[in-house]
Amino acid sequence: MTADVALLGIRHHGPGSARAVAAALERWRPDAVLIEGPPEADGIVHLAAGNGLVPPVALLAHAVDDPARAAFWPYAEFSPEWVAIRYGVERELPVRFIDLPAGYGLGPTAEAGEPGEPGDPGEPAGPVADPLALLAEAAGYDDPERWWEDVVEHRAPGADDPDGLAPFAAVAEAMAALRAEGLGESRRDDLREAYMRQQIRAARRAGHRRIAVVCGAFHVPALAVLPTVAHDRALLAGLPRKVRTDITWVPWTHRRLSQATGYGAGVRSPGWYHHLFGTEGDPVPSWLTRAAELLRAEDHPVSSAHVIEAVRLARTLAVLRGRPLAGLTETLDAVRAVLCEGSDVALELVRDRLVVGDALGEVPDEAPAVPLQRDLTRWQRTLRLKPEAAPKDLDLDLRKDTDAARSRLLHRLRLLGVDWGVPARSAVNSTGTFRESWRLCWQPEFAVRIAEAAQWGTTVEEAATGKAVGTARAAVELAELTGLVETCLLAGLAGALPAVMRVLADCAALDTDVAHLAGALPALVRALRYGDVRGTDHGALGEVATGLADRICVGLPPACVGLDAEGAAAMRGRLDEVHGAIGLLGPAARPEPDAQEGPDAPAASPGPDGSDGPAVSEGLADRWAAALRSLARREPAGGPATGAPGLLRGRAVRLLLDDGRLDSEEAAGRLRLVLSTANAPADAAGWIEGFLTGGGALLLHDPRLLALLDDWLTGVPGEVFTDVLPLLRRTFAGLEAGVRGTIGGRVAAGPLGEAPAARTPGGTLDRARADAAVPVVALLLGARPRIPRQAAGRNT
Repeated sequence: MTADVALLGIRHHGPGSARAVAAALERWRPDAVLIEGPPEADGIVHLAAGNGLVPPVALLAHAVDDPARAAFWPYAEFSPEWVAIRYGVERELPVRFIDLPAGYGLGPTAEAGEPGEPGDPGEPAGPVADPLALLAEAAGYDDPERWWEDVVEHRAPGADDPDGLAPFAAVAEAMAALRAEGLGESRRDDLREAYMRQQIRAARRAGHRRIAVVCGAFHVPALAVLPTVAHDRALLAGLPRKVRTDITWVPWTHRRLSQATGYGAGVRSPGWYHHLFGTEGDPVPSWLTRAAELLRAEDHPVSSAHVIEAVRLARTLAVLRGRPLAGLTETLDAVRAVLCEGSDVALELVRDRLVVGDALGEVPDEAPAVPLQRDLTRWQRTLRLKPEAAPKDLDLDLRKDTDAARSRLLHRLRLLGVDWGVPARSAVNSTGTFRESWRLCWQPEFAVRIAEAAQWGTTVEEAATGKAVGTARAAVELAELTGLVETCLLAGLAGALPAVMRVLADCAALDTDVAHLAGALPALVRALRYGDVRGTDHGALGEVATGLADRICVGLPPACVGLDAEGAAAMRGRLDEVHGAIGLLGPAARPEPDAQEGPDAPAASPGPDGSDGPAVSEGLADRWAAALRSLARREPAGGPATGAPGLLRGRAVRLLLDDGRLDSEEAAGRLRLVLSTANAPADAAGWIEGFLTGGGALLLHDPRLLALLDDWLTGVPGEVFTDVLPLLRRTFAGLEAGVRGTIGGRVAAGPLGEAPAARTPGGTLDRARADAAVPVVALLLGARPRIPRQAAGRNT
């Protein structure tokens, strides 16, 4: 340090460092504050004044031409850099960021760097030793966090330190010793430190005489002694081309601070650090009080006596372990032993809510933002949807205008890759299409995705429309297009539907794979269902869906021939989905009940058979039933490759039986044929699985089916039985527990297909013993007992 420059070496996001920085700035009173960070943010640092910018927040820098290339610099209330920023802007001092500009690390050729920082402009980033871990190891600690707590966090600024710089001098001396051994240095640090030295020289040339430099403690030795200007210029001459960048403030969360990957900061306990920074004196009693309040809110029996005992235990553990004060380790040990009574489940709740926390920062409207972000903010306020870091369930009734608008907004954001809301299962059991349930949780990285999505439009609706059209033109799978159509309807993107439907029609006309057609139809039919409640026009959708269904009816039976076990299982799922979709397609494709009537009403559009709309749906159901019958008859006469797998044939028979298009007599005949000795046992076992999937109650209602199955099962040869046993066990394991028990009881009762034998009397009734139980039974039932006359006579 020199007379005009104070180097305040800090630990990023360390509350002890933050308190030390606050004390040093108050005592030393600089006339300029230089902070490690991207210089592009100099123009928006003034937004930290006042109460509009509430930490945790982060600086977001991204390349203008490619917003996906972005970097964050997060700050919490306990971050030393944030303390320095607030000190400078509140006193109207020059506040400058002096790290290497973000534009050098966001170019197309830059490698990814450390989390929250731009890539290395000089060489690929590699593993660098943690200086604090090295110092902790030298001091005999196995945990750098615990060493830092003992040395820094539990030490208050001393009154005998007039300028508040003594702690920083000690840290600088330790870092100088590490760097003298060549530990932790990298090419990237050399470039950054050269740029920082240039900025310190620039501050001196500007006439500042007391300059406070807040930077990572590791950089202090390199900034304490300035080499020649030519030396630093030579280092910086090898920097790559600087790309044009935009920078702004975005909200951040404590939970994201706790992550060491992605855009996290690797702070394991941000909630605890926040409490340490904001609490004067011993932080343990107040923190344990908060833990007790949290546990009581979750119905855990915690009293004030628990809190007192937990405080005593935490302090005693600190003494036994030779620590100056109880740290997080001792406090959590006390919480587990006393407040949670040894329960790790309750302790995990405390860790999640208090040690980490769900704090979400706020950014003022004056902060720079892309138009898409401003439009999203406007919709959030209009619809009263406040972004929150904690997960929140939201139930919507689409018959209400506000809820319908909320649904459209969430679906549009999902189309843009902003999964603020994720569809969830509602606690209210409802099969109606007017209800939706969502799980909302705002993530800081959504700011990057919004900036990236700004290429599609300046409003949420415009951007979602552009993204939908672009996705449709790039799609190669039919199912992807039908899913996109469904999303467009859910999102209310009427402007995107014509373009998407044209691409869908072209793709459907060219695709001949029945599996693709079957995978695409259910999404289209769901879109037709949603169209009813959302008031959308689904005439074109109905035509495409009907055309797909007709092609499936024609191509399904031959497409099922020769499938292996895996392919048959996949096709069975599509078979069930198409069956349900065709069942819904008729009602969904018909005109609305309140459609225009009278002599001026438009005529119903004729279907492929020349009939009107409802007849088309009925004809489609008949054609689908014919396709299922054809599939059921495709026996493997010349081997497995010549027919459809038993799994699909049995499933087709069951679907026909459930729809009433096949009577139980014919179903029994088909089962008898499949279970004959001429059929392979493995194929018969597959047929049974397909037939019984979805419920085995029909075996109870028709004893003939159960008898046929029992006769076949007892006649399977022993060498084949072990091969079909896993398939049969899987089939019967899928039946309802009550059905399995009843089937087992009937099989054990005697020959199947006959009436159960009458139970023979086991003895005479002892009326005296029965009468003695009447008062007890009456008491249990809450009724007045009626004493038989014979018993009353005996009592008298």
